[in-house]
Amino acid sequence: MRIVVTGAAGFLGSHLVDRLLGQGHEVIGVDSMITGAAENLQHLKDNTNFHFIQADVTKYIAVSGPVHRVYHFASPASPKDFHRFPVHILKVGALGTLNALGLSKAKNARLLLSSTSEVYGDPEVHPQAEGYWGHVNPIGERSMYDEAKRFAEALTMSYHNQNHVDTRIVRIFNTYGPRMRLNDGRVLPNFVRAALNHEPIPIHGDGSQTRSFCYVDDLLEGINRLMESNVTEPVNIGNPEELTILEFAQEIIELTKSKSTVERKPLPKDDPVRRRPDITRAKTLLNWEPQVHRREGLIRTIEDFRARMK
Repeated sequence: MRIVVTGAAGFLGSHLVDRLLGQGHEVIGVDSMITGAAENLQHLKDNTNFHFIQADVTKYIAVSGPVHRVYHFASPASPKDFHRFPVHILKVGALGTLNALGLSKAKNARLLLSSTSEVYGDPEVHPQAEGYWGHVNPIGERSMYDEAKRFAEALTMSYHNQNHVDTRIVRIFNTYGPRMRLNDGRVLPNFVRAALNHEPIPIHGDGSQTRSFCYVDDLLEGINRLMESNVTEPVNIGNPEELTILEFAQEIIELTKSKSTVERKPLPKDDPVRRRPDITRAKTLLNWEPQVHRREGLIRTIEDFRARMK
């Protein structure tokens, strides 16, 4: 197939490109490079099945020739991006998604929207299943990302219902692996970078808040199965194994053999206290569940960070 991936130079986008090329597809990667990294695609410079277009998806997505699949992964997605690019994040969720859907409609292509567990906000229901509508502050410090993704889901379903565009929606929970941005402000890069430098690891609040981490290979397997399924409602893809932030910091210190200690910091406003996916729908409809144990995935990720930090 001929496949378009927006956000192709990002952490998830670049791994997705590799996977699709490995399956024998032709891939057109689109990225504005606002937060993408050229080194994530450097190994593909001589691959004749990969074509790169540097473009801002909020302005246009122009691709000549046939297109069979569109994976819409474009969007700055880290806490630091929320403060640097709040308006652009909203534009990517709105105009970028509109353009991706327009491309899919024009090419009669199937589109998969990369949504997020952040549509659930700071949840009052635990674990979070797809039927939960969320608890989001629409004007909070994270609202630009949460609401951009919620709007993108609404727009995608509207195109599906009104314009008969073939769509899929994945709600991605915390994902990690090689190529994560070293300084993107998320918990794993923060902890690993500090631990490798033997610096204090920043714990916000008392460390009792929870997260559930899914390795990138597992995530992409779930996304691939969703794209090629007939499931049009949103599907959670994530690892339901939940642990506290303090437990996670201690695990990172152990795996890196670090001398780091824990440093307490104030809990950011609207930061979710608990996060764990209910993956019943993915198990039932896609026959999918995570396979990579967190410890194994962390070892691979830490080695990648260690190499790049040198």
